Amino acid sequence: MRTNRQRRVAEQLARHISDLIQREIQDPRIGFVTVTRAQMSSDLRHAKVFVSLMGSEDERADSLAGLQSAAGFVRRALGQRMQLRHTPEIRFLADESLDQAMRIESILAEFHEEDKPSADSADGGDRPEDN
Repeated sequence: MRTNRQRRVAEQLARHISDLIQREIQDPRIGFVTVTRAQMSSDLRHAKVFVSLMGSEDERADSLAGLQSAAGFVRRALGQRMQLRHTPEIRFLADESLDQAMRIESILAEFHEEDKPSADSADGGDRPEDN
């Protein structure tokens, strides 16, 4: 169970990290990255930052490696921006939820295509005539 403080700190942390990625991190390996959410440990000393990565598998891996190498810079910058007793250690993780949602949506679309009746049976040829 997450406390309100953990949730508030996680939201603030995610906003600050998103801003840092957009404005201050200059690593060329980092491509199009979106911070989707953050999770704080119960003692607020560790943070998992989930990011959505765009591009091929190699580009995604490079972006994640670039973020991991910038974790120290991000932690120092957060220490200056946020009023916390301890600045959390940052761990970046790929957020696969969007990929999973797209996969489920495509499976459902295939399922609905298979269930559609053909155009010949949908024209109402079996209706009795009105007299």
